[in-house]
Amino acid sequence: MTDGAGPVPSGQVPPPPVPVPPPAAPPGAYGVPVGGYQMPVGGYDVPSDTPPASRRTGLLALVAALIAVVVAPIVAGILAVRIGMQVPLESLITVTGDVVWAALTPVRTLVLWVEILFWAATAIGILALALGIVATVRRRGRGAGITAMILAVLGPVVFFLLASVLLGVGNGMATVPPAG
Repeated sequence: MTDGAGPVPSGQVPPPPVPVPPPAAPPGAYGVPVGGYQMPVGGYDVPSDTPPASRRTGLLALVAALIAVVVAPIVAGILAVRIGMQVPLESLITVTGDVVWAALTPVRTLVLWVEILFWAATAIGILALALGIVATVRRRGRGAGITAMILAVLGPVVFFLLASVLLGVGNGMATVPPAG
């Protein structure tokens, strides 16, 4: 065996080197923290190579809102014109302002369809509102999501305004005497 001073004879494993302790820091110096230095807060991060998020959620919310705000009120308005042409407002509303629901009996099927459209548009509008919130929070079609939320909130106002106005238009069309 050797004491480490000379060459190692063949066939023998050299002894492991004696570890040398690191030099001691001078008095008053700061030591390196265990685990090394941490990255500073707010430091530079390498930008991620992930593709941008899909806008599908925002677009789906926008389509749902447009169905609730445009399609349903237009169909309800067409039905309201037909109701107004068949039921005179004088028989529907009394002089004191009370509504005589029995006057709608001849058009009860049309009234039922308007009611179904209202509740369907309400459900689709709530869906559009929820999807718009998700799209805005998750940045998946943020602009379309915000637009969908605004349209979904305006939906019931548009529905009632259009149905009411077109009910009066239909009533006016029915009461105008033919030209001749």
